[in-house]
Amino acid sequence: MVSESSPSVQSDPRRWLILSVIGIAQLMVVLDTTVMNIALPSAQHALHFSTADRQWVVTAYTLSFGSLLLLGGRLADLLGRKSTFLVGLLGFAGVSAVGGASVNFAMLVTARACQGVFGALLVPSALALLTTTFTDPRERGKAFGIYGAIAAGGGAVGLLLGGALTEYLSWRWALYINLAFAGAAFIGGLLLLKRLPPPGVKPKLDGPGVLAVSGGLFCIVYAFSNAATHNWHTPSTYGFLITGVVLLALFAFWQSKAASPLLPPRIVADRNRSGAYFSILVASCGMFAMFLFLTYILQQSLDYTPVVTGLAFLPFTGAIALGSNVSNIVLMPRIGPKPIAPTGLVIATGSMIWFSQFGVHTGYARGIVGPLIMFGVGMGMVIATSINSGTYGVAPRDAGVSSATVTVGQQLGASIGTSLLNTIFASAVASYLIASHARPTAALTALALTHGYDTAFTWIAGLFAAGAVVSALLFRAGPLRRQGDSSIAAGAATEPSVHTGLTQPV
Repeated sequence: MVSESSPSVQSDPRRWLILSVIGIAQLMVVLDTTVMNIALPSAQHALHFSTADRQWVVTAYTLSFGSLLLLGGRLADLLGRKSTFLVGLLGFAGVSAVGGASVNFAMLVTARACQGVFGALLVPSALALLTTTFTDPRERGKAFGIYGAIAAGGGAVGLLLGGALTEYLSWRWALYINLAFAGAAFIGGLLLLKRLPPPGVKPKLDGPGVLAVSGGLFCIVYAFSNAATHNWHTPSTYGFLITGVVLLALFAFWQSKAASPLLPPRIVADRNRSGAYFSILVASCGMFAMFLFLTYILQQSLDYTPVVTGLAFLPFTGAIALGSNVSNIVLMPRIGPKPIAPTGLVIATGSMIWFSQFGVHTGYARGIVGPLIMFGVGMGMVIATSINSGTYGVAPRDAGVSSATVTVGQQLGASIGTSLLNTIFASAVASYLIASHARPTAALTALALTHGYDTAFTWIAGLFAAGAVVSALLFRAGPLRRQGDSSIAAGAATEPSVHTGLTQPV
């Protein structure tokens, strides 16, 4: 059986089977962020809800998922990762079945919100299990390369799967398909994972911290989601945004005072981990917005069907697998994260500049596949490296919450980036039409949309470029250290580290 913290798991031949189980679970959750996007028009037609209400099918999921991640991570530390992993799988599958059988809008939105709840329990558990199963540095690089490719490329696969299921079966299968993923992962987890006794130092649940951070993240995600369909000047946008910022500030203050903090400052105080959390936040801001804009380009400008649109993203999936594995297997053990993540953001910047040259008559071969491959390589370098670095060196009792923090960065980035950049896109389109002083025609609308896409891609390029600079400043030079940091000099307490079994400041 597999131990969650013992270095002896390095010799267990089943560790790669465990990786496949974790990968299936992660793929299911990542797919769910995009697979419903393509299925939404069909669901709207079947259940007769308005276009204004349509956003809540997506927002209900992101709100519950994003706001409860840190709680889910800490519950994994408290209750055991095998238990929370299996409960998360069962719950996710159950509410997916309910959502697929929805007879009205309220039933579908409720099921999506519940998916987010169980996803917030499942994802930190899966990543914590990966962190504590692969302790050998070289094998860890391979495992995180594969996991990073799934985390970053699963969204593109979701577009393909969602298109195929919607076109050939029904929109309901975009939810029913989760039963197959969850069933396979549940059986594997039940057979391969071992329930361990509680650790000697068992963390307690930080109630005030849970309320502050969950409320703060909920308000932030809601504000950006609301801005995407309304605007930034409505009270329902800026009111929630201000409330969210205040709650997160209170959470940060409380964590420095709490006896058993939900997110111990020692986790984010490490420069490599803080650099990882920042990098994945920036990468997710641009990546999910790019998915949205490129989906529109392929379906509206190039008239691709949903299935062909999904196939058009396959080069991205292959490129991100290449970038993830080369960066984690070949480069990380030798040079560490500092050159890799910033370089990945620089490569992604170049791809966005290339995308910003898109014109009305630009085709897939000339103006899309090249920058798409380039973007995939860059994102693979950033995301896989950040997931690896963001969970490296934490104490076993903090593996769940550190894993959740990585996912918070990814989820928050996706919500903020999509909403903010979609607003920029819409403003650019409107400004172009107003400046033309002409009656809107199909040709003029196509030019305005192209201008909007190019403007959005330029903004994403600027975001990535700024992120590359800050990321380079945050990460420490050299390979990830197995033990010791500046906190030793301050007399920090030590306990076994999840990656080597050696003593590590906590």
